[in-house]
Parts: sequence; structure tokens; C-alpha cells
Amino acid sequence: MQSNCNYRRALTVSLLALLALVPASLRAGEGPYFVTYDHQMEEPGNLEISFNPVFGLPKTANGFVGSTTEIEYGIKAWWTTEFYLDSQTTRRESTLFTGWRWENRIRPLMREHWINAVLYFEFEDINGADKSLKEIVGHDVEGDWTEPNHETRLEKEREIETKLILSSNYKGWNIAENFIAEKNLANEPWEFGYAFGVNRPLGLEASSRACNFCRENFRLGAEMFGGLGDWHEFGLANTSHYLAPIVAWDLRNGTTLRVSPAFGLTEGSARALVRLSISYELEGAGRRVREMFR
Repeated sequence: MQSNCNYRRALTVSLLALLALVPASLRAGEGPYFVTYDHQMEEPGNLEISFNPVFGLPKTANGFVGSTTEIEYGIKAWWTTEFYLDSQTTRRESTLFTGWRWENRIRPLMREHWINAVLYFEFEDINGADKSLKEIVGHDVEGDWTEPNHETRLEKEREIETKLILSSNYKGWNIAENFIAEKNLANEPWEFGYAFGVNRPLGLEASSRACNFCRENFRLGAEMFGGLGDWHEFGLANTSHYLAPIVAWDLRNGTTLRVSPAFGLTEGSARALVRLSISYELEGAGRRVREMFR
């Protein structure tokens, strides 16, 4: 219990310190969604860093905090790459590092269309104790979290994950649909999932002055996500699903804060998942690094 208290204190101090240290030259570029992806790509040469904890409140298992640190870089206008570091702490158990992920998103057609497509590829090297919950696939249910950390950390999970991302903008609204296919390389079947999201800023016209509480600085939305079974049993049977409202706020110093409580919709779902995020973007990071070594 003492180690859990120390972890919570460290998490709070880290969030406050990050807010205080973000300079005005940083500009937030993160979209409002937590699980769903839209067709927004990172600007070439820009570097974005995000810290994303998720607080799990299961009905039958110990509460936990899964944490993901994301480092995203725009290689080309059509190609964004991202590196993840995952960790977690579970009440009455332990805190541990659970692995890493490498993601790439490619947009085949750069011009804006009625429906914009993005292809997503990811390699994961994590262990069975991972609780970042970036997506829900297959027959993932709350019961998977009941096994203790000292057992699940021994399970190696090297996986590939693909997504077809479809996204549209219409009169200020963004509508995004994702179809997910994931495969464990240890000779296990493909698992499937989905994510669907909508969001809109409160104001479409930019204010004439910089402010924290301008309407255009706030985005409201919602997303729904869950599993679709696997190759042998495709469908909604024995799967979990969540509905999550989203609030995103862009501050004057360039920081973006997001919060999203997700509520379980099926018997196999957790009671609730609460996601938080703080992110910022460094413009021209690639150019600055090249100048340092020129």
C-alpha cells in the first residue's frame, strides 16, 4: 500500500511539473481521441511528446493505473512514426515496466477527400502485465486483469497490429472509424476490434486575442470501442465494449489537456476506465537537431 501511495504522489508531481515546464514555444498538436485515430498527421520535422495514464476500475479485479509515454515524429507529410513506453501499477501488487511499441501511419492520398484513409502498422514487444489499453480487440474482458503481476509479467507478447483508419471533416465535425486487426506472433489467430469517434470544437472562428478560455480552445466529443472476436469466432459474443465522452482543452502556452471517462457497456467490460493526457509539440525539432550536428 505504501508503494501505491508513493506512485500516486510521483504521478501527481510529474503532471504538475510537466505543466510548469512547458514553454510557450511548444504548440500542442494532439487530436482529442484516446483510442480512435483520425487522418491528422504530424507536421514534418515536428516532435510531439505525450503522457497518458489510464485508471482502471474493474468490478472483480484490483484497480490499476496503466501509463503510456508517446514520442511522435513527422517524417514526411504522409508518414508519421511513434514510439511508446508502457508501464503499470496495480493496487496491492506492484509497479513495473511492461514493454514498448513502434507505430507507423501512412496516408496514401494527401489531398482532402470526403473520406480520408490512413494505413496503420505497429509492432509490439510487451508482456502479459501490460494495461495501457490502447485498444480493445478479440475477446478481451475484465477477467483478463485478475491474474497477478508476478505471473503475467513472464508472458511475452510480440504482436503486429494493423488498422484501417477512415476519417471525414464536415462543418466543423470530425467523424472517424477504425477497423483493427492484431496478431500475436506465437501462432495465435488474428483478433479484431473497432473504434468510432466524433468531435467538434465549441467555436469555429478564431478569437482576435490569445486566451485560455476561448470557445475554439475546447473540443467536445465521444468515442465507442470494443472487440470483434477473432479469426475462429468473429462477432460480438464474449467481447467488451465502452462508450467514452471526451473533453480536450488547448492552453495559451501550447499544452493540450484531455480527459475521457469510459463506461463499460457489456458484462465482460470493466465498470469504468478514466483516461488523462498531457501533450505538447516541439516545432522544427528535426531541423534543430540537424543544426546541432552540422
